[in-house]
Amino acid sequence: MPAPFFARCWVVVGLLLPLSFAGAQTHAKHKPHAALPAPVHATGDVGDLPPAALNALQRAKVPADALHVMLWEAGSTAAPRLSHQAQTPINPASLMKLVTTSAALDSLGAAFTWHTPVYVDGPIKDGVLQGSVYLKGSGDPQLVVERLWLLMRRLQGLGIQKIQGDLVIDRSAFDVAPRDEASFDGEPLRPYNAAPDALLVNFKSLLVHFSPDRAANVAHVHLEPPMSGVQFPATVALSNSDCTDYRSSLKADWTQPTRISFAGSFPASCGDKIWPIAYSASGQFLNRALLGMWQQLGGQISGQVREGLVPSNSKPVFDVESAPLSDIVRSINKYSNNVMAQQVFLSLSQQQNGVGSFAASNKVVQQWWRERVGSEPPVLDNGSGLSRDERISASGLAQLLQTMWRSPNMSELMSSLPVTGTDGTLKRSKAQAVAHLKTGSLRDVAGIAGYVDGANAKRWILVAVLNHPNANAARPALDALIDWAAQQP
Repeated sequence: MPAPFFARCWVVVGLLLPLSFAGAQTHAKHKPHAALPAPVHATGDVGDLPPAALNALQRAKVPADALHVMLWEAGSTAAPRLSHQAQTPINPASLMKLVTTSAALDSLGAAFTWHTPVYVDGPIKDGVLQGSVYLKGSGDPQLVVERLWLLMRRLQGLGIQKIQGDLVIDRSAFDVAPRDEASFDGEPLRPYNAAPDALLVNFKSLLVHFSPDRAANVAHVHLEPPMSGVQFPATVALSNSDCTDYRSSLKADWTQPTRISFAGSFPASCGDKIWPIAYSASGQFLNRALLGMWQQLGGQISGQVREGLVPSNSKPVFDVESAPLSDIVRSINKYSNNVMAQQVFLSLSQQQNGVGSFAASNKVVQQWWRERVGSEPPVLDNGSGLSRDERISASGLAQLLQTMWRSPNMSELMSSLPVTGTDGTLKRSKAQAVAHLKTGSLRDVAGIAGYVDGANAKRWILVAVLNHPNANAARPALDALIDWAAQQP
């Protein structure tokens, strides 16, 4: 069996941080909440911004008009404490995940789960299935290696050691056009660019493990998931160099889908490392991973791995259930996982219509927004923020956070947000205040949005977004705003 799940799961779910800057449980039953009235906006100018934030902007050579801010007491309908350019629609980067995850929690319920049913279409005799196996994807965002292993073991638990027919993949739950993983930023091997899939396995990414063996002067190489037909070296030479950039030291060649090679060496000082990398032939990933796992477990197959539809009137022999939505949302928001967010976004229309698409989910979320939030809906693309086209205002995000503050799912949303200086994408935050905040980063976008602990047991909703070529150099301004918000009476 692969390494214990909890020892490695955060390596996997954190794969999709942008560096470029079938069956389901019944929906949650609760009374719908009326949309909040739009806030009475305080008029803000540059002089209203805290000096520390202005100084940080000046050091980064970012003008104050590139900053969009709203500070509003949680639960209040009074005017915000600060509203600076809060009405202007802007690119929010991964802050858009707040829209997707809030809509999902509110519409599907925190206990919602995805199911991946498994079907067989023939008799089993002496360990041989005289027919085919069908896997029907339903959009599970977190079908990682360990859970695929369990699926295959359950299949063998039926008495199947050899499949006389085919292993058939049914992807009909999502209607998503093929996408070039290089289209966003020219980085197709970055796992954050992985495209969604009704049967998404391990985020279409490899985990390459390196374990130094000083006695043998090599690092042992291990690949997960096992990939049928893919060759890779069992070892790579060790070096005495430092671990500043071990990936460059390896001189990896990923260009040939069936042959991975390393022309360099691995620094012994690094210790054990896991390198997440998107498979260079993404269209072959699922077929090779499924067959590789089946073969690793001693299974045989006479046919092939192919796409198809589950025969009508078939009943599953078992299904694999996902973690609850509350856990999925935590993985998405803590680590800004793009493809998981897109899986959830597509699932919103799949649950309504039977088939999920980006266009249909856009309509679902906009309708939900009008009913629950009440202001102008955001401009959505794929719901993850990995887009140059998505738009929302700081005011819109603040109203969303006010809506969720009053929601039965408030605690699930807040617990999913990174905590300053503690975990997720805020682990390295220099802010001194305690805050639960989603982060957003693209090449020219930096932002935060969430809840800040203030004085006198108050909680503040803070949204601050920078849209500027030097946005990421101005992150100290965001930390200054966090600390300033916490000091408000």
